Amino acid sequence: MNKKKVGIVGGGAAGLMAAITAAREGAAVTLLEAGERVGKKLLSTGNGKCNLSNLDFNAGCYYGPSDFLEQCFLQFDVQDTISFFEGLGLFLRDRNGYLYPFCEQASAVLDVLRHEIASLGIQVETMFRVDSVKPMQGGGWEVRGGKEIRRFDAVILTTGGKAAPKTGSDGSGYDLAKALGHRIVPVVPALTALRCKEDFFPSIAGVRTDAEITLFSKDGAVIASERGELQLTDYGISGIPTFQLSRIASYALKDQKELKVKIDFLPQIQADKLTKLAKERMSLRGGRSVEELFTGTLHKKLVILLIKRLGMKPSEASDQISESKLIEFFWLCKNFTVTATKTGDFQNCQVCAGGVDLQQIKDTMESKLHQGLFFAGELLDVDGRCGGYNLQWAWTSGWIAGKYAAGMTGRQG
Repeated sequence: MNKKKVGIVGGGAAGLMAAITAAREGAAVTLLEAGERVGKKLLSTGNGKCNLSNLDFNAGCYYGPSDFLEQCFLQFDVQDTISFFEGLGLFLRDRNGYLYPFCEQASAVLDVLRHEIASLGIQVETMFRVDSVKPMQGGGWEVRGGKEIRRFDAVILTTGGKAAPKTGSDGSGYDLAKALGHRIVPVVPALTALRCKEDFFPSIAGVRTDAEITLFSKDGAVIASERGELQLTDYGISGIPTFQLSRIASYALKDQKELKVKIDFLPQIQADKLTKLAKERMSLRGGRSVEELFTGTLHKKLVILLIKRLGMKPSEASDQISESKLIEFFWLCKNFTVTATKTGDFQNCQVCAGGVDLQQIKDTMESKLHQGLFFAGELLDVDGRCGGYNLQWAWTSGWIAGKYAAGMTGRQG
């Protein structure tokens, strides 16, 4: 019996999963990778530890149409990911819901995938940069790379987005999709830092602190908020809460030059408690400098910055500070506003927002425009929160695309 020939363009996480799944379903699979090796980007995920999924899982952890995503995750979810990798021999470690390989080496994840690719007899062609993907008369697909031509019954595009282009994600897949008539939702950096215009950031660089950050629209309305460990850098703000909001910030900054960001350095204290805090601090004034008066409230670098922004000197005596001035200090702790001017660029983001419009994709990952053309991974307009969710999307969409590209009966999605 002639096997169905499936070509996969892109050897990242989604491409590797699609290749393995299609081969397990009986297809003859060829994986075309533009780089010198497959899975290069996987090695840098999770700071080299590969946070491959998250037990705290639902479609609400993603940006994208919830109905579509729910249908996808009904087919392959985090428990399926666990079973898949354990089936490859990988021990997993649960860190507060964040899933890592037990050895905490991203290379182990790539190694078990590569071993399975080899054991299934999947043909891997590296340094094969695809220039065009075209449907052939009478069915099937022609894939060209330079002077080389490959022909397949079905093709899966898993080229990634634009994030971390040094790992191979150069955005070329968007051009391939556009040439086939697919709409591309504007692509922007996500899971990245925010650059701010204030000149004091070098003085507080290196500080890490629990904080809540809030984005505001032009008219002052709250756009979104996140809480977590904020990292202050010499150019602005970073850390998990910033990453979680960066997608929203990226799109907002496309439409306006600046974005106001409020930082609450005391998220554990309610605003109505500030007067009480000020009264308690009044009793500590005797014999202390202003800096000493506020010792123990925030990181020393932040204390000095806030004191100066209130027009005081850290070394001056605190005896004459009024209660209203103390209230003003604590109010500023909870309402410290900065101005974001741009996000990190594509070289410094973990994923992209935007991509191939899901309105043109079935929940089998097949194109609604072309039979036998499938998509998976970051190339699609799906991006998740920080914490393993984007790799889970790669596993889910890769598995679905591989399954249906291999020839099982497709469903209308």
